Amino acid sequence: MTVQECIRTRRSIRKFKPTPIDHAVIEEIISDTAMTPSWKNSQTVRYICVEGALKDRISKEATTIWPGNGTIIEQAPALIVVVSIDKRSGYERDGSASTPKGDGWTMFDAGAASQTLCLSAHDHGLGTVIMGLYDESTLTDILELEDGRSVSALIPIGYPDIDPDAPKRKEVSDLLSFKS
Repeated sequence: MTVQECIRTRRSIRKFKPTPIDHAVIEEIISDTAMTPSWKNSQTVRYICVEGALKDRISKEATTIWPGNGTIIEQAPALIVVVSIDKRSGYERDGSASTPKGDGWTMFDAGAASQTLCLSAHDHGLGTVIMGLYDESTLTDILELEDGRSVSALIPIGYPDIDPDAPKRKEVSDLLSFKS
């Protein structure tokens, strides 16, 4: 599959087959994802692959803000929790913010990495959906995250059990302008 085919055919998948994912495939996806550019090559994004009872606990306890996400997570064979190291992306070595965006670069890097992960998963025949509605405090407790790390996104992953059509997209003329 070409890069363009991968970009144009990837969809957000919210229904998965129960087929487990070989851990070697997950490792290949994360190896691809490690190539994502980051602020000053800080590489602050980390990934936790959650399966089984712990994944089911997350689906029930950490999605009360949007219970539909719990349903999606529960029936996916695995959940990738995207975690960021705080106060590094967008910061100087002395701890001062490099730009007025401050912490914004953390989510920028996590977003870029999440998209790379989803594209690699699609290239491996897997489906994903990026979720932003979850109870971070509950997740932090369930996963026993160390201080200085924050959850940036949840990505259920598995073999798709649906083949959704592409949603309508804006025209390039609505998205792009040129100035000189």
